[in-house]
Amino acid sequence: MANHEIIYQKTLIGGGMWSQTISRGKVLRLTDLEGGANVSTLLYNADEPIERYNMPDTLKGQHTFQLTEGHCLHSDMGRLFCSIIKDTAGWHDSVCGCTDAKLVREKYGEKNYQTARNDFYRNARENFLIELGKHGLGKKDIVPNLNLFSKVVSDEVGKLSYVEGASPAGAVVELRFEMDTLVVLTTCQHPLDPNPSYAPKPVKLEVFAVDPVAADDPCRVSRPENERAFLNTEDYYALRA
Repeated sequence: MANHEIIYQKTLIGGGMWSQTISRGKVLRLTDLEGGANVSTLLYNADEPIERYNMPDTLKGQHTFQLTEGHCLHSDMGRLFCSIIKDTAGWHDSVCGCTDAKLVREKYGEKNYQTARNDFYRNARENFLIELGKHGLGKKDIVPNLNLFSKVVSDEVGKLSYVEGASPAGAVVELRFEMDTLVVLTTCQHPLDPNPSYAPKPVKLEVFAVDPVAADDPCRVSRPENERAFLNTEDYYALRA
């Protein structure tokens, strides 16, 4: 992957937000620049945004709670948004949601734009709404999000705990898109992050093109459910070329 030409790159500040359409056959590489980053992520069909990322199908179809390399991110219509083709962090949370204004205020205190200007405390929900609004979407379109670079584990009674230090500086995850996808990101802290200070971390974004998916692609053959979703996605695009 390293030899493919980068066609887009951007550094997203801690607490920042971003949205773009990434077309089928391209890879989004995200790099945790300082360690401890969290990238809350929403995915929508760029042509029909009523189709969006589906957390239950993604997890149950792959018999996993731990999303990492070799897994796919499923839509609510039986298709695939993308495949995780590289992951040096090793774990990405898909069940804990994102921060909102109340949580940030209770956890870190009050720092608004009127008093702090661009150093005000941001939250993921409001950042999502700002980005979604640019594409004609809103509150009703927010679904359970993915938290890239964040590891959350469960104990024997089901209590969830955030694992500090799980993503070191330089950790990388690469998402290969199987569908033209509206990608919405924000780098606010994970809602379970125990750090008492407001300290969201930056990430680097890079996009490059890759070869078509092979029949024996590891993500495709990892589960029968993934194979079916690949076939559904290919059928969706069969007459669009």
